[in-house]
Amino acid sequence: MASNAVLKQKEEDVKKLSEKLKDAKVILLTDYRGISVADVTKLRSDLRNVNSEYKVIKNNIIKRALDANGESGLDDLLEGPTAIVIGTDDYLEPSKIIYNYSKNNEFYKIKGGIIDGKIMTAEEIITLAKLPSRQELLAKLAGALLGNIAKLAVALDQVKAQKEANA
Repeated sequence: MASNAVLKQKEEDVKKLSEKLKDAKVILLTDYRGISVADVTKLRSDLRNVNSEYKVIKNNIIKRALDANGESGLDDLLEGPTAIVIGTDDYLEPSKIIYNYSKNNEFYKIKGGIIDGKIMTAEEIITLAKLPSRQELLAKLAGALLGNIAKLAVALDQVKAQKEANA
């Protein structure tokens, strides 16, 4: 049997993780088999740059923390080695980082997750990760608008030149 000190520590770990999960916009569960320490270090650094964290935590503690928040839909994913990604600012950037990493590493898999309170399958997360970021979409919109404005300016200049030629 586990001692009272060990049980108290585990209860504290569950409580801390539960608090982090409440504030999270994205929670991703991944299978981290076959990756090197250097890769994990880079992955953690990339995720830290977008205000996310990557942790390897026992499945039982993750399960209890999710249950404490009323999220039991991921229980079947908590088998085998599991790492958890918790993002508090944005759900798209951490998803993109994990997806891009999994594309380049055949053993690394996205199991599933929760985005803005909705349970998502691995396929749904991958689909979201493939979308362009907000910045990219705004840049495309600005480019399209500027292109049309430039065409309008050229057309107006041509009309002006034609009227001056006829006058």
